[in-house]
Amino acid sequence: MALPEEPEKQWWHPAILGAKRQHLEGRAAIKQAIAEHFSASGFVEVETPALQISPGLEPHLSAFETQLEGPGGAGTPRTRYLHTSPEFAMKKLLAGGMERIWQAARVFRNAEGSPTHSPEFTMLEWYRAGAGYETLIADARELIRAAANATSTNVFTFGDMACDPFAEPEILSVEEAFQNHCGLELRRFFEDCPEDPEPGPFAEAAAGIGIRVAEGDRWDDIFFRIFAERIEPTLGVGRPTFLTDYPISMAALARPKPSDPLLAERVELYVAGVELANGFGELTDPVLQRARFEADMALKQQLYGKCYPIDDRFLSALSEMPDAAGMALGFDRLVMLATGAENIRDVLWAWVE
Repeated sequence: MALPEEPEKQWWHPAILGAKRQHLEGRAAIKQAIAEHFSASGFVEVETPALQISPGLEPHLSAFETQLEGPGGAGTPRTRYLHTSPEFAMKKLLAGGMERIWQAARVFRNAEGSPTHSPEFTMLEWYRAGAGYETLIADARELIRAAANATSTNVFTFGDMACDPFAEPEILSVEEAFQNHCGLELRRFFEDCPEDPEPGPFAEAAAGIGIRVAEGDRWDDIFFRIFAERIEPTLGVGRPTFLTDYPISMAALARPKPSDPLLAERVELYVAGVELANGFGELTDPVLQRARFEADMALKQQLYGKCYPIDDRFLSALSEMPDAAGMALGFDRLVMLATGAENIRDVLWAWVE
């Protein structure tokens, strides 16, 4: 007779908490160091609601939906979503006159779970009015160094990869990354139709370097498959990598680069092969932003049979928003890297049951 399997220990079990206590102490130290860093840099800590009209409009993100009822259940319930990022609300504060703001927000993404993903996690997000996206590189560099000092470490690790947070970072454009690691001149695959590139020639080039291509793949699908297999594992190894200047079709909420409108002012930070942060020189054109949102939601409807509403108040705020740059950094991942944790659960006090 087979013995029953031992049930999984709960997050509050003394053995679980004891095993990750050092990681949690590191989390607290990093949180304090970050707050001190922002305060010393003239930032104001803000708090915005988790319930939003629009949760965030990235096509592949799945949000948690709920109904907002009036007092005593009166009136017609209004659909609201737990935000996937505090971005929309924080940009409204920029439109209202705030200049340097930050927060460590609890955010929510459904259908996610892996060693580096949790359906509820902490997003560290900050914005600077009147700044360019280059400033974000300096900000993020100082933040990872603050985390290293807080935990008395000079090496960040994930799996068998390591990174010196104090090393001078590598700054690499997306085009340079494709050329250096794949031998592909990326621009020629999107310059003829930058907003919606044709996948055919790109698919042929991908197959030519041994990347699997499936029927019906979109241009972005091919991009991310090449990126995941050939480029991402090399980033942030030894020293942090800032990947800059994405094709304009992958701009999301970033503005076009004035010196090269085929590219977007978008920058991502990688440390020990882990995507840690994503930042933009922010788009403030409400007409262009609406067009991007509508295209993204059309794709979401096509792929997943659902879409989310566009927040018209956010688009109205964009027209009042100053030029700005902003970045979102995965706080839990930062703690993992600084403390050597192998799983995001090791740096969470409790996890979703």
